[in-house]
Amino acid sequence: MTAPTLPLDRAAHDAAAKDQSSAKQAVKLSEIADDQDMIRLAAKLARDLSKASPKVYWTDFLASTVIGYAGLAAAIFAGSTAIAVIGGVIAVLALYRAGSFIHELTHLKRDAVPGFRTVWNALIGVPLLVPSFMYIEVHNLHHNKTRYGTVRDPEYLPLARMKPWSVPLFVVVAALAPIALLFRYAVLTPLSFLIPPLRTLVVERYSALAINPDFRRRMPEGRFAREWTTEEAAASIWAIALIALTATGIIPLKAFAIFLGIMSASIVLNQIRTLVAHLWENEGEAMSVTAQYLDSVNVPPPGLLPELWAPVGLRYHALHHLLPSVPYHALGEAHRRLIEALPQTSQYHGANYKGLPGLVSRLVRNTFRA
Repeated sequence: MTAPTLPLDRAAHDAAAKDQSSAKQAVKLSEIADDQDMIRLAAKLARDLSKASPKVYWTDFLASTVIGYAGLAAAIFAGSTAIAVIGGVIAVLALYRAGSFIHELTHLKRDAVPGFRTVWNALIGVPLLVPSFMYIEVHNLHHNKTRYGTVRDPEYLPLARMKPWSVPLFVVVAALAPIALLFRYAVLTPLSFLIPPLRTLVVERYSALAINPDFRRRMPEGRFAREWTTEEAAASIWAIALIALTATGIIPLKAFAIFLGIMSASIVLNQIRTLVAHLWENEGEAMSVTAQYLDSVNVPPPGLLPELWAPVGLRYHALHHLLPSVPYHALGEAHRRLIEALPQTSQYHGANYKGLPGLVSRLVRNTFRA
């Protein structure tokens, strides 16, 4: 496809882009109307990219899992401190990547990659105590056009409008997640099946990978309820066994601590990624699709580091909000097509950023202004 002709006067173009950027900052997100041309073109250009590739999914996931557990083994059993540290870093990055496929599970149709959800839960979800039921039927609410950025969105906090200490606290709390997950599955799960009021509390408050403290989850129904019970029971058995084996000395305390440390580091890395997945500047009102896109973040190439801290397509988070049905392995191509097809004055370019430091700095500055 031939790209539209760009303005010949570069200085005039840059001035227009700067004026447009200033205007965006002056207008509240809830007041931004939809850019129908951008939305229609995005849907048209990505029409042939919506099919998931089982080969890509299985290869990427299994390779990440094997490398991650190999790194964990090296961190636990290596006789050299240097090798242990290297193994630990590899384990954190690879298991984080493997764990990030939980996001894809929420968008994949059941028959798109047969058996993927079951294997993911067996190799990653249950061992790392984040079974897929904690995200399925939660993340889709974040994509609801009338919920995004409001108090009904489980994955939204107006961090840019909160106190400055909210940002470091947001990250530090994540470090304690492995202990909280162990307690949730080893203690609360079995007790909740004996105490109905506790069961209600556990389902509503402690069964979702959400960052909105006001979010309350509904009781599952039908087939999903049965899948939830199976996954939760498996995670509970694993958590109890892990604690029991460590308490009896079968699993050395050092190995247990390293395992929890790697889990913690992976979750913290994900929390940092979440910190810059959006600009978090909405004030709670419903927003247009374009406004939701502009409140989200792409960190496209040429940078390579985003592939480590925003893996499995998460570096294209804004584009994902524009095209949620496109699988992660096709987002790069969708982005390339849109960049070529849209002029620099298009709002599509308003969600593309260079990297993590600038995004964190922007968020922190906004908290001080707030």
